[in-house]
Amino acid sequence: MSAIPPFRSRHPELHLSGRTGWLRAAVMGANDGIVSTASLVLGVAAAGGSSGAVFTAGAAGLTAGALSMAAGEYVSVASQRDTEDADLERERQELSVEPDEELRELAQIYEARGLSPELAHQVALELTANDPLAAHARDELGLDEDGRADPFQAAWASALSFSIGAALPLTAVTIGGSTLRVVLTVVATLIALAGLGAIGARLGGAPIPRAALRVLVWGALAMALTAAIGYLVGAVAL
Repeated sequence: MSAIPPFRSRHPELHLSGRTGWLRAAVMGANDGIVSTASLVLGVAAAGGSSGAVFTAGAAGLTAGALSMAAGEYVSVASQRDTEDADLERERQELSVEPDEELRELAQIYEARGLSPELAHQVALELTANDPLAAHARDELGLDEDGRADPFQAAWASALSFSIGAALPLTAVTIGGSTLRVVLTVVATLIALAGLGAIGARLGGAPIPRAALRVLVWGALAMALTAAIGYLVGAVAL
């Protein structure tokens, strides 16, 4: 009886979960850039600020926002990785001190997923023989090295996307002139938000209409509320 040849798929699958680290940072950064900058320039413009004042406020908001997003993403992701590394180090020590207990623990995980006790033990044994730490990281801790976010990647993705998103309403309010700048900025911002939702859904493999509508509605609501507050504060201050 001939041995069964190993299976090789002719259609390699492209999984999108590996993009979640930088995709989340990029979408969040672009959304914040669009909404916060649009709200800022609309508030100053609606309060009667000059074109120079509007542009200065928008440029300052772009710079501060991009740097803040980069720093925030780096600190957040780095803290997450520190926690994950601590869990991995603890698991490494447990494997060196109590390998048999860790093997039973891994087998119990597979058994809880539906395998028979004998098969669960065999699977745990073979995976542990190959790379015990990787097996425990994946199936006990839920950590996959390919899916872990990188702090630097998240930082630059967030800062770059924030800058691109902020540049859209800033450009619109600058070229619109004193009479059309508010209308043009609102229209450009709404189009940008819908487009952002569609791009994020496309990259993440999600339904485009639902994602676009979600980003559009919540972004427009946030923009309207912050612009209104900016107008009220600006009307008193100017």
